[in-house]
Amino acid sequence: MTDQTPTPPSTNRRALGCLLEIVETVVLTLILFWVIQSFVAQPFQVQQFSMQNTIQDRQFVLVDRLTPHFDPYHRGDIVVFTPPANAESPDQKPFIKRVIGVASDKVDIRDGKVFVNGIQLDEPYLFAVDGKAQPTVPEADAASWTIGPGELFVMGDHRARSSDSRVFGPIEVTSVIGRAWLRYWPLEDIGVLPTDRHPELASPSPSPSAGPSAKPSAGPKKTPKPTKRPTATPRR
Repeated sequence: MTDQTPTPPSTNRRALGCLLEIVETVVLTLILFWVIQSFVAQPFQVQQFSMQNTIQDRQFVLVDRLTPHFDPYHRGDIVVFTPPANAESPDQKPFIKRVIGVASDKVDIRDGKVFVNGIQLDEPYLFAVDGKAQPTVPEADAASWTIGPGELFVMGDHRARSSDSRVFGPIEVTSVIGRAWLRYWPLEDIGVLPTDRHPELASPSPSPSAGPSAKPSAGPKKTPKPTKRPTATPRR
């Protein structure tokens, strides 16, 4: 009869402790990954041609989900969103487009150009052929939109290959997943995505009003200097 030496209890405890540490590490890693992807940043693979040549089909971008909670979306932002029910997207995969108009804006398309609040947009990001940007043409019968509260008007940079707000109208801000801000794959194409805040749409600051003084001046009257007025400045 062969004697079997029992495994010391301390060895069993060490093995169990190592196993628990591995499980805890895996669980914490999964929780951290879920938190980051749900509330901070999320990878997204572009599977459409509507943002050429800013973003190419099959490239990967990083979507910022955190800052939109305290910094609203702006004109020029590139956003990833769940398409509305009337969009040309049978599989309902997220779309990626550029913000053209925000709440209270009036967007018009005429003569191949885009106008916001009556001012023509300067759009250096548009897809170009032989150095000439392609024109923007309206879809269906609509060529003018007023953007309501909680809405965004979006279009792709490759207007001829983009199904966007020209087709399905303004989108709800609540449908937006986040801002696409970094192109990170393939590595040779890595870089921050170009955005444009459209300074040509900036409103001039109001001129200060020069009202009469409530009390008479004790000294001699001086001729006021003239106030300088500021100068206004399958598609998916």
